[in-house]
Amino acid sequence: MLPTLPFGILAAAEEPEAEGITTEILLNRTGINTIDLPRGNALVECGGILKIRFRNRGAPIHITATTSNAGMFTDFFHENMYVIDEVVLGVPLRKECSPGFFDIDIIAGYGAMKATLRVEVIVRPSREELMEKEAPVQPEAHGRPHLLMVAMAIGLALYCTWYYTRIEIFNLAAFITLIVGALYVWYRQT
Repeated sequence: MLPTLPFGILAAAEEPEAEGITTEILLNRTGINTIDLPRGNALVECGGILKIRFRNRGAPIHITATTSNAGMFTDFFHENMYVIDEVVLGVPLRKECSPGFFDIDIIAGYGAMKATLRVEVIVRPSREELMEKEAPVQPEAHGRPHLLMVAMAIGLALYCTWYYTRIEIFNLAAFITLIVGALYVWYRQT
């Protein structure tokens, strides 16, 4: 007999949905009022939320996050924060925007230290665009029969002739016709 698990354990074991990537910025790590940015750029999708986590490793600090070139991506312009331990800044992006980038300037120490975080905005193709790019299920007709189909028809006619007459030359001709048609199509691919 297998032991049963309570329903609460099963519900807790379910994996949460991915909420996106959070960019982490460290404050006061290497010195007073220092701002340590991640190595790469922050990535966010149109319609998503850019999450920036500020982690303070020293004394409480006053920072300012501002942007001047993000008007086409978001309504965010300026935010003042007092970071004691950890603060998360959420920057919502517009749903309808084109791919590109903008910069968020982080200022600490009342203007003594400044760092710039580059944010890349990516756009995922819509479902309709993906459907248009997919190859058709059946090949499109071009008005003439394909050479392989012609070779197969000739090969079938020769094979049927051999089957009823038992003359070996028709069997050999059917085999050679199919091989020549297949090789022609194989080496003609683009």
